[in-house]
Amino acid sequence: MMKKIKLSFANLTVEFTDRNLALRRIEEWAEKSTFPVQVIYGPEGCGKTAWLKQSIELLKELGFNVIYINPLNKEVITEFGITNLRDRFLTLVRDAIAQNALGRLAWLAFDIAKELIKETKSKVAVITDDAFQIIGIRNAAIYVKALLNLIEYPPEMYERIITITATSEGVSLREIGRHEWADLRPMWNMPKEGFRQLYEQIPGDKLDLLETWRLTGGNPRMLENLYKVNWNIDVVIEDIIRRKNITPQFIARWRNWLEEAIKDPDTLWSPNAPEELINELIEKNLILYFLPERKPWFWIDQPPLEKDPELGIGRYVAWQTPLHREAIRKALGK
Repeated sequence: MMKKIKLSFANLTVEFTDRNLALRRIEEWAEKSTFPVQVIYGPEGCGKTAWLKQSIELLKELGFNVIYINPLNKEVITEFGITNLRDRFLTLVRDAIAQNALGRLAWLAFDIAKELIKETKSKVAVITDDAFQIIGIRNAAIYVKALLNLIEYPPEMYERIITITATSEGVSLREIGRHEWADLRPMWNMPKEGFRQLYEQIPGDKLDLLETWRLTGGNPRMLENLYKVNWNIDVVIEDIIRRKNITPQFIARWRNWLEEAIKDPDTLWSPNAPEELINELIEKNLILYFLPERKPWFWIDQPPLEKDPELGIGRYVAWQTPLHREAIRKALGK
């Protein structure tokens, strides 16, 4: 049985839960490689990073040499046995961090993946997490193309290769989606049962499970944020308003559309919906736009319902979590 990793959660340590379908997808890729590059996107805090880290454990068991890099968190994981290559890589990583050249980290992972293919000619996985907002929109597409070239034109023939990059940033997806360099697969917030397992690891008095589900929509980070402020819902909502820069000017300009969108996010799918507003909501990471069909092939894990008004999920557009919708509701009330 695969070892379950431990994760930091506020000031707690919790065990990885759920995401069984997404882990099965990793097993499928491990059998036949990925083609093209797999770009995983979804709400901030939905658990992409936790899944990727658990996937590293799985890939190790399946005999892969693994490189994981998260430039945003300045985090690197190296799971391969070539000591001199690993030491050289880590030295370059430390230099890049010291110089605050965080965008360079993604390219270092790419370069070391090439070296690993040359050295081992075996199974290699390169996983890049939250790099797009560091390297920028245009470079995000260039980076995905470079990973595709690694698959198609490797420095040596290899046994298998897996290339995954994950992001919570929605703007670059449009640029990447213009090309055929990647499969764009969304990961949604946790389903009810997995969320319950995480919720039950939190000690002490807490909000009722059903109420917590209605507020977070299964988003682990929103659960963590509620726990950190002793379940004070207003504090979390005010923090979203401040972090997302939901200003009185923004509300005044788009009030009518926002009032309709909190009732039904698919209002923003209307042909008359202002593109500028949609772009702003995507840039602020308040909504996910153009959700695919709910068929399992299009999703990296269990998809949301076709429509779920209680959680702010429409057929084509969804609020990242119900608390994001409540932040807009509160700002409208102000």
